[in-house]
Amino acid sequence: MDDQAHAARTMWNLLHEWWTMLPRERRSPAAADRAIRQARKDIDWLGVLPAQAAQAVLKAYLQAWNSCWAGRAGEPKFKARFRTVMSVDIPQGRDLHIIRVHRRWGLVNIPKIGRVRFHWTKDLPVGKRAGKENRITGARLVNDALGWHIAFRVQTLERGQEHHARPEVGIDVGINVPLALSDGTTYGHDKWLTEREMTELLRLEQRAAHRRRFQKHREKTSKRLRATYDRIQALRARAKRRHLDWQHQTTTDIAKKYGTVVVEALQITSMVRSARGTVDQPGKNVVQKTGLNRAINGEAWGRTVEMLDYKTARNGGTLAKVPASGTSQRCSACGFTTSGSRESQAVFVCKNPNCGWSGNADHNASRNVLHLYRMGLALIPAAGRAVARRARRVKPTTAR
Repeated sequence: MDDQAHAARTMWNLLHEWWTMLPRERRSPAAADRAIRQARKDIDWLGVLPAQAAQAVLKAYLQAWNSCWAGRAGEPKFKARFRTVMSVDIPQGRDLHIIRVHRRWGLVNIPKIGRVRFHWTKDLPVGKRAGKENRITGARLVNDALGWHIAFRVQTLERGQEHHARPEVGIDVGINVPLALSDGTTYGHDKWLTEREMTELLRLEQRAAHRRRFQKHREKTSKRLRATYDRIQALRARAKRRHLDWQHQTTTDIAKKYGTVVVEALQITSMVRSARGTVDQPGKNVVQKTGLNRAINGEAWGRTVEMLDYKTARNGGTLAKVPASGTSQRCSACGFTTSGSRESQAVFVCKNPNCGWSGNADHNASRNVLHLYRMGLALIPAAGRAVARRARRVKPTTAR
């Protein structure tokens, strides 16, 4: 599997060099397909990669360019060996021949490798449960710091969910309180690594820094240093898995309980911008801002919103976004807004002499988020704005 993953990465790089070298008028999927077939004949070790997996590389590369031309992503780039996730795509499900041995293990056929045992973690449509409307269409092999994993692509036919009469809720995301809901509910978590694991991670990072001091410029990384890096990556991968598990459980619970979920339209990229500044105008509190940026990135707010988006739709609900400005400074009781109302990270005290309401700052912000939605200030998605602009450009016609 390692050989196939390296061959797939090399195939991508060769295809990228070939595509960017040719003039535009000579670029076409058919020409790229012929180039891939010729490369598998000329370079022996590229033949380790199955032909259909090589076609999947071509398909992914063309999709990357389509996303670039549509403005959804940047241009495809060269895949470096140590910065790229090793993966192999199996585009056809009929080649897998999945068999469930017992409740914990199953067997799958991987092209040019054979039968491989895998840990059965979720029900799959195999045997009598498989059909035209519920079947496995392919798989993807992915290698991370914890080993090789297989993810199956399943095609199912789901009935459209009707909108259920469930309550509305506003959500405020934070660091100390990851998710605060407008009805007073909070969702928190502990540290993703235990104290023992954190101590081990710190010790390994110090060991790697010490060994890196003796490495000369452009010298190949030693086996000991690479083994240390592997152990560090394994601990970080374990923390990421725990984070993903918490996000999935939390977002599933919210999507089942509430019909309309309202979140802030945060510009996370701007929020985590460095405060270092320039030589002429150096930044202030750079260390504190760096720690805040690291904490924001660690919470992965964008991934939480993406999960809420498709899970609310799956459960017959909707996800709405409202402007984020002023939600933490407005009093949810009287509507008075001032910058000095938030006395601390957790306490909000209204400065209006006729109000004086005080409470949890995160719950206050989440109630303001829900208030903006009820006032009709929900933001229109980018696709909806494009449709609205096209509709305004069309001149109305009158019947005679």
